[in-house]
Amino acid sequence: MGVRVGVFGWGIVAPKSPNIGAFEKNLESSETWLTPFNGFGPDNFLAGVPQFDFADYREWINARFAPRHYQNLAEKMDTPALYAIGAFIQALSQNPGLETELKELGTAAQVYVGTGLGSLSSIYDASIQHYEAQKRWDKFWAAPERNAAVREATTLPEDAPPSPDSAPENDRPLAEQAWNRYWMAKSADLHSYLKELSEVESLILAGEVEVGKLNAIREKEKRRAKLQEKWGAPEPPWKVSANVIWNIHNTPAAQISILAKIHGLAFAPVAACSTFGVSLKLAMSAIQSGEAKLVVVGATDPPPHPLTVGSFFSGRVLSADGSVSVPLTRMQGTHVAGGSVVWIVGDMDYCLSKGFKPLGMEPLAVGVSSDAHHIITPSAEGPTIAMKEALAHAGAAPEDMGTWDLHATATPGDFSEVSTFRTLFPDSVLVTARKGTFGHGMSAGGGWELTAQYLGYQRGRLYPTPLAQAELNASIAAVHDRIVFDASCAAPQRLGGKLSMGIGGVNACVISGPLRP
Repeated sequence: MGVRVGVFGWGIVAPKSPNIGAFEKNLESSETWLTPFNGFGPDNFLAGVPQFDFADYREWINARFAPRHYQNLAEKMDTPALYAIGAFIQALSQNPGLETELKELGTAAQVYVGTGLGSLSSIYDASIQHYEAQKRWDKFWAAPERNAAVREATTLPEDAPPSPDSAPENDRPLAEQAWNRYWMAKSADLHSYLKELSEVESLILAGEVEVGKLNAIREKEKRRAKLQEKWGAPEPPWKVSANVIWNIHNTPAAQISILAKIHGLAFAPVAACSTFGVSLKLAMSAIQSGEAKLVVVGATDPPPHPLTVGSFFSGRVLSADGSVSVPLTRMQGTHVAGGSVVWIVGDMDYCLSKGFKPLGMEPLAVGVSSDAHHIITPSAEGPTIAMKEALAHAGAAPEDMGTWDLHATATPGDFSEVSTFRTLFPDSVLVTARKGTFGHGMSAGGGWELTAQYLGYQRGRLYPTPLAQAELNASIAAVHDRIVFDASCAAPQRLGGKLSMGIGGVNACVISGPLRP
């Protein structure tokens, strides 16, 4: 059969669930985990806001690093990295010895932790700060007392914007910005300031490199402060927070590699809603090729933000009536959610030889594909290719499936997805759809759903969903009605499947089986 892969650790940060234990306990209830968003002030949106406190991991980090390390992470890392760190530390706890093994494997231990949306808060906050700083800067240098060109102008140059005083009242703020931006560039005083600043920045380090570097940094800061005082100038707009570059898409994976001293490849697969499945696919390929023995895989998303809630709403895929939109019912739209999921997967035989115990189910294969069709509307062809590929690699037939978890976003796409599913699978397959529980994590959602399936098999039961049988959409019921509703049921002792369909048309289908000896 080739190299088998097992799951040996997992951690979760999700709405109502700060850790894997809370996640498992909350799955026992059919209640939703969604709460009012109110990110615009009072609004009609529900969202999946992660429950999380990074301080829960202070002791673990302080036991391995100088105390300042925890503080640096807390101050400089945005939520996607912090969520992923928390989920990773949880994942180490199921099998003591994993941390040591990851460290000792060298490049045979790797990290594939992706993100769907990246660090929105850092970029948004820095953008707002830059915007305000630029306005202050332009206004300062455009002021007549610091700008001879303004003082001496008797008529407006042809390329100058109109005076703000001539603009309608509602347009005046933008007109003032355009005016200040134009005249700021013509300020001789600004050019004198920049010449002096250039002299400050031209300082070079001297002597031993590390000491010289610190001395040069301190001296530059001192001289910059004097320059600002001399001119009375505001902070220049290029003083943007360095957190923007500390929180790029590969940062969560990099921070995990630093915390665990993992020297193998660490990078961020980015595949929208299919990120977790794609990460798992890459990990299984690395393990089965012999390149890796253990791989940390995962996906992490920021909490719901006005930018994402607003853009999902403008994309006409978000529910906005203040009530929970459950998949397979009214199909009014999904709910944005944030959080993280991290698994540690490994070569089954190798890990068993080390005394590690596998969790949940055994991942058999992941099929991936692209729709090559539309940026947001799924096709039938793309998911079908992924499902067929997964079945083929797993050596399975459609009749071998016992349960299937849908992507199901509570949009009209639910009907299309169920219809496509039934072109391959028989009516005996028990279907689940869980975005009514915790919402739609852009990259983490598929991992939450897969973890719920694995936890259910571990207990021998499939957890309930918020879907009541009477609410099932009639059109969907006519296609397939064997669905897990708001009560748990026995897990079929056959294979389980999970399909994710991401923005851009990327699909990932995971086929898993009950754990074998």
